[in-house]
Amino acid sequence: MTVANPAAPVVIVGAAMGGLRAAESLRRSGYTGAIRVVGEELHAPYNRPPLSKEVLATDVTHEAVAFPSRAEMGDVEWMLGVRATAVDLDARTLTTDDGEVQPWRALVIATGLRARRLDFAPIAGRHVVRSLDDAMALRAELTEGARVVVVGSGFLGCELSATARKLGCEVTIVTPSAEPMMRPLGELVAKEMRRRLTNEGVDIFSGVTVAAINGETTVESVELSDGTVVPADVLIESVGSECNTEWLESTDLDLSDGVLADNAMRAVTTSGVARDDVYVVGDIARFPNPMFDDVARRIEHWNIPTDTGKRAGAVLAAHLADDGSFADVVAKPFAPVPSFWSNQFEIKLQAYGLLGLVSDDDIRVLEGDLSDQAAVGYYRDDRLVGVLGIGMKAALLPYRKQIAEGGA
Repeated sequence: MTVANPAAPVVIVGAAMGGLRAAESLRRSGYTGAIRVVGEELHAPYNRPPLSKEVLATDVTHEAVAFPSRAEMGDVEWMLGVRATAVDLDARTLTTDDGEVQPWRALVIATGLRARRLDFAPIAGRHVVRSLDDAMALRAELTEGARVVVVGSGFLGCELSATARKLGCEVTIVTPSAEPMMRPLGELVAKEMRRRLTNEGVDIFSGVTVAAINGETTVESVELSDGTVVPADVLIESVGSECNTEWLESTDLDLSDGVLADNAMRAVTTSGVARDDVYVVGDIARFPNPMFDDVARRIEHWNIPTDTGKRAGAVLAAHLADDGSFADVVAKPFAPVPSFWSNQFEIKLQAYGLLGLVSDDDIRVLEGDLSDQAAVGYYRDDRLVGVLGIGMKAALLPYRKQIAEGGA
């Protein structure tokens, strides 16, 4: 391993929310050295969740979702439209698709996820929504009367279905699940969400997969595994995501599911060593949260890129300062409360904690009525680990505090 070059920049690979927050945190934590952010997209950092919600229902533009520029970021170097292809952790160098080999003093991994695709030949009319460009391309085809088939019934698939329906499209959800959003919400809530979606005119085919996509040059229909043929002008694939870790494959980092990190967001090798000069943030990070247990998990919730970016920046700044504060900063527990929201028609879902940790038998209505507005608790070993609000946003705050304090 080479000795770190103090003149080399901290290189952040990934120019989305996690990378942005890591850079901001470095500056706020006192690091004054060079920072370079490498991002594959041409767009400056922007907020992704609204792409499937309110922004998609209007005109999709960068201005509508762009993060504001902060004064402390004025001297950060942005290399946009550039993709990382390889990294040498021993030599502390990064190789990009333009052939450049860049030295780094420390590395922040923030390359996030990409949309998984159905395994069929490319054809016009097929869409995913992960990036701003994806949303722009889809929005152009969501015209009144368009027949839209959404494959997948997670939050993204249901949000896209609701948006398309509000724009006047005919919408069909195709899902292998018994109910929409069943894996994250559980059967009790998922059945109620099906009722609400179907009441808004969304057709749902459950327990089936896509067997074929029909059409010569553009999508004309979708054939399901049970033989049903559903006419389609637009096919939206919302079938999960894949971690952008290919550029790290030559390293000894643990890439078994994203990139393993410790509670300080330091990248961990396959031999269990946490590197002080390499950090992981955002959806790609698999890290332990002592609020729940010591199991390292990837959490794809909207606040995680911000929280992990802030944590990584603070720890890395302490490491680079070399002023004796590093051990104390690392030892400080990092226990963010995961949170997300989902807007579907007039349904406003808000959640805190990890709902997916529990079984169906441990889900309880805490307040209200599922058919109207309700707060739903998710328990593990009689401890509250998650809460979901169908409406009732203000009522959730005491439950969020309970989760953060140990759920007792």
